[in-house]
Amino acid sequence: MSSKNINVALIGNPNTGKTSVFNQLTGLNQQVGNYPGITVEKKIGFCKLTSKIKANIIDLPGTYSLNASSMDENLVIELLLNKNDKLYPDLALVVTDVENLKLNLLLFTQIKDLEIPTILVINMADRMKFKGISLDIPYLEEQLKTKISLISSRKGYGIDELKNLIINYNSLSNEPCLNASSIDSEYFESLRKTFPNQLLYKLWLVITQDVNFMNLERKEIRNSFTKSHSDLKRLQQKETIKRYQFINNVLKVGLKIDTAIAKDFRSKLDRILTHKFWGYFIFFIILFVIFQSIFEWSKVPMEFIDTTFASLSTFANESLPVGVLTSLISQGIIPGIGGILIFIPQIAFLFLFISVLEESGYMSRVVFLMDKIMRKFGLSGKSVVPLISGTACAIPAIMATRNIENWKERLITILVTPFTTCSARLPVYAIIIALVIPDTKILGFLNLQGLTLMLLYLLGFGMAIFSAYVLNKILKINGKTFFLVEMPNYKLPMFKNVAINVVEKTRAFIFGAGKIIIAISIVLWFMASYGPGKNFNNAEAILNANNENAVLSKLEFKNKVAAYKLENSYIGIMGKAIEPIIFPLGYDWKIGIAIISSFAAREVFVGTLATIYSVGGNENEDTIKNKMEAELNPETGAKVFNFASGISLLLFYAFAMQCASTLAITKKETNTWKWPLGQLVFMSGLAYIVALITFQILK
Repeated sequence: MSSKNINVALIGNPNTGKTSVFNQLTGLNQQVGNYPGITVEKKIGFCKLTSKIKANIIDLPGTYSLNASSMDENLVIELLLNKNDKLYPDLALVVTDVENLKLNLLLFTQIKDLEIPTILVINMADRMKFKGISLDIPYLEEQLKTKISLISSRKGYGIDELKNLIINYNSLSNEPCLNASSIDSEYFESLRKTFPNQLLYKLWLVITQDVNFMNLERKEIRNSFTKSHSDLKRLQQKETIKRYQFINNVLKVGLKIDTAIAKDFRSKLDRILTHKFWGYFIFFIILFVIFQSIFEWSKVPMEFIDTTFASLSTFANESLPVGVLTSLISQGIIPGIGGILIFIPQIAFLFLFISVLEESGYMSRVVFLMDKIMRKFGLSGKSVVPLISGTACAIPAIMATRNIENWKERLITILVTPFTTCSARLPVYAIIIALVIPDTKILGFLNLQGLTLMLLYLLGFGMAIFSAYVLNKILKINGKTFFLVEMPNYKLPMFKNVAINVVEKTRAFIFGAGKIIIAISIVLWFMASYGPGKNFNNAEAILNANNENAVLSKLEFKNKVAAYKLENSYIGIMGKAIEPIIFPLGYDWKIGIAIISSFAAREVFVGTLATIYSVGGNENEDTIKNKMEAELNPETGAKVFNFASGISLLLFYAFAMQCASTLAITKKETNTWKWPLGQLVFMSGLAYIVALITFQILK
């Protein structure tokens, strides 16, 4: 008997635990969130069911129905309608939440009408006793014409039984739950006669959705069965009503809830966390605690990493044979990598807090809470998901806008999301704050550095909201949107899911940034280690002729030569060329080079300075922070990183579009270069002006 691969599609409403089921079946690490918008593209994993049967598990974006209103919902429909797609499912697993069966079953009945073998997966069964819920499984299976798998993806039980059902999927009934022609018998009968070999409900979806279907042209169907937009909407509403009537009748018998034995305190907690005053106050306190903790908890591991890489660089320089390769390793690669790894503790703690908020169910309350504010600025609560996701990275955050139905609202969200402080900005913020903001306590418990970091995050979010308000007034795009969000139950975060999220996000940050940093560090090392003309090649002779070594020790003169060569290297010449532009902001040519190189990725800023200072500075075990702190302006003798230039840099990076990848994803999502180029010009211009004004006031 030959081995067999079957395609299994995971489909369901947001917040039903699809991705948790995906993790249980495949063992792959996927981000698990407790609010809509996490899965915006199909993800594929593999599950070995028997020695002969393997399953391709396809995790599709969450959708409330097959009446698509957003890009991610459209992705689901296009796969289900296209039998020529190599991922077309042999079996659909419709994942539902035991506490929201009525809402979830609407999608299930639609999938059944597509005559795809379907298993109803009822998740979160561990909460049935807590909520006083009981199910008549045999009755539900009979009425819904399917097999039901009762599972708990959190506890991990029911998964083996689900795998057995998947193995025996050929025995499932393909019979629909409802007769689609009952919506409008005359209309559907004529549709059936015209296309006798096509599935009726698929034809109906082709008519009502903007998708292609097999070899049929949509124009052919539309021309024959044209109806006005209002008539189609009326029929869709009629279909939805009929489905809910059927679902209500089934659940009257198949679902029982005994409120007398339920132990629910969710409603009481919701009244506090979504309160018009206390809700915002509590959210602010949570943010405050997060940013205080990020600085306090990460001090020791950051100092350890910084010191370790400084020692490693010195060790490599002293232990390896003198030569170009040793110089590259000790002055280029090690300082460059150390310049990013030092921020792992802060980034990991940030992801830890965000994961806990998502897993606990609190993030959906934040989305609901912020909807009231966002409406005033031309957005809705759905825009909060990308904006909050942007604290990790703007790229998946922009992709998460696909669940926003209104194009104007979606476009505005895409354009303003890069203002949100992402994890790539955190290294820049952390090192500059550590240099120019005193590590002191206010009122005995408020860390001033943590407070500054929180203010920068709030500034980024505030600028995103303000920009959205301006764009809402400028863009003349009509559209209306309705906000719908489920309030999932509160639950203790699963350690496994939180750990997976923290490890995966941190690893993605390290390896994503690491590749860029190593490449840029090598280029920067070369440009800083070599230069044209006699000024670079004869540096020692020139300084000797100027009696520079007259009062200097041997080590001091050696460092003087290194600094002179750096200034006359390729990178020094480039930096000097742009210095007049950035000098009014309080930056020297070295900072200018770091700003330019960090356009590839913001976090490269610190690694660039680490490489430049390692090539041009002394050879002791000074850490990156110490080298930056000791950097002096050769003309004035003042510190380069002082309060005025430091605040100027913080504000520059708060507003600047220093990320080529974000521009690329904006182009992909808007399908034009007009919007990303507009982002680049506006954000960079704003950053320059704000940084200029700030430095001139504070200097």
